[in-house]
Amino acid sequence: MNNSVIEEDLEAILGTSLPWQELSGRTVLITGASGLIPSYMVDTCMALNRRPLLDSPVHVLVLVRNEAAARSRFARYQNNPHLEFLVQDVCEPVSWPGRVDFIIHAASQASPKYYNADPVGTLSANVMGTLNLLKLAVEKQVESMLFLSSGEIYGQVPDAFIPTKEEDWGHVNPMSVRSCYAESKRMAETMCVCWHHQYGVPVKVVRPYHTYGPGMKLDDGRVFADFVGNILNRQDIAMTSEGTAIRAFCYLADATAGFFTILLNGVNGEAYNIGNPEGAVSISELASTLVSLFPEYGLKVVRSAPSGQYVPSKIDKNIPDITRAMKLGWRPSTGITAGFSRTIRSYSANYRKEGTI
Repeated sequence: MNNSVIEEDLEAILGTSLPWQELSGRTVLITGASGLIPSYMVDTCMALNRRPLLDSPVHVLVLVRNEAAARSRFARYQNNPHLEFLVQDVCEPVSWPGRVDFIIHAASQASPKYYNADPVGTLSANVMGTLNLLKLAVEKQVESMLFLSSGEIYGQVPDAFIPTKEEDWGHVNPMSVRSCYAESKRMAETMCVCWHHQYGVPVKVVRPYHTYGPGMKLDDGRVFADFVGNILNRQDIAMTSEGTAIRAFCYLADATAGFFTILLNGVNGEAYNIGNPEGAVSISELASTLVSLFPEYGLKVVRSAPSGQYVPSKIDKNIPDITRAMKLGWRPSTGITAGFSRTIRSYSANYRKEGTI
């Protein structure tokens, strides 16, 4: 991994005008911490401790199921006293003897390949995991809690609702296995609102849209990860569909700044779209863009038969209206050309040598 890209990203995130001092001397619990999005939030907290932005270091408690994978991801912080591991399934009650001041609940299987192979595991982290963390938030009287939902909760919306505002609603079929993700995120959002209403939990909800960037698993089943893997392996990009679906792609550093904006400045009990409407392209256009970034490789986009591994989405177009988050001062600034160039550059230093990520 080319850490210069990550360090530049962290500088950009910490350059966001936010009340970082609120994290001074606090303990932040982050679930699913080895995942793409939460791991960048861990990196951001640890970067805060290396800069003169806090009076006292922030302490990060990472909740993970796979300890070995987590220790590998955070190996650069080995022996750092401000990073601590809590190894357990978030679906089990969360018990911690020390203080917890902030909770970021990001544990979830977000790749469509799990929706078919493990729908129960997918929905459990969202429903049971959220229940356990809301109870912990009450017990610890946290200062703020952030739940990472998804832009998928909108389901199929009419064209009049695109770009989609937080108060717009579409159709999700509860009798579809693929709805295990969207419906469980919807349930978890309602739980957040109810715990805020009844117990005063200061919880905010963010709805990320197609977040990509350094550190994403290239075999996780999402199309943009497959495409990046193709470029790194000097392979033609194989399209298994017409690629007409339109998605809004948001670079990881932009999204991370957005999540901290909502954690620190968001309104309790509210939901916020975090995505980049300027990064909206069809899957076919994305494939062509990535190939064109590296003409020296001589790659092209080709057609291929579907593998049958994934449960396809019926949503044709998914673009957020981010007005609500922008009113808090957040705005994405990285387009897909720059963002995917940075992503590929973050892997390329070691990829050809090691042959794996």
